[in-house]
Amino acid sequence: MARMSTSFAVMGDTQFLPGYSLALVDRAGVGVLSDLPRAERLRYVDDVERLADAVEHACREHDEAFRRVNIEILGNSDPFLHAHVWPRYDWEPAELVRKPVWLYPASRWSDPRFAFSAVHLELRKQIARNLAASG
Repeated sequence: MARMSTSFAVMGDTQFLPGYSLALVDRAGVGVLSDLPRAERLRYVDDVERLADAVEHACREHDEAFRRVNIEILGNSDPFLHAHVWPRYDWEPAELVRKPVWLYPASRWSDPRFAFSAVHLELRKQIARNLAASG
């Protein structure tokens, strides 16, 4: 969606929570936040905040049931620094709406119905426009 100061903003492959995006570090060999020198670390965190703000505003316009965004830097599976920006909605199942997204059933992550597709393009464009306006 956008090139930022120290990262690339991309939309996630899965969209069971529409607007799910990531900030992928732009430098090889950076596995965790502390691998970056402090000045770059602060710029990366600023990139993540900009992406979260762009996702929040786009999702709020897209769906009146939008509640908030969750931001996570986990790094348990992929060996490169990346931050997840998860929009959260009031229409989520009651047993999951206040829990981490990682508790959603595994089927949600691979179900083709939730894969990024043309139906998500307008939301993606709006997030990209919001990023451009904030930069």
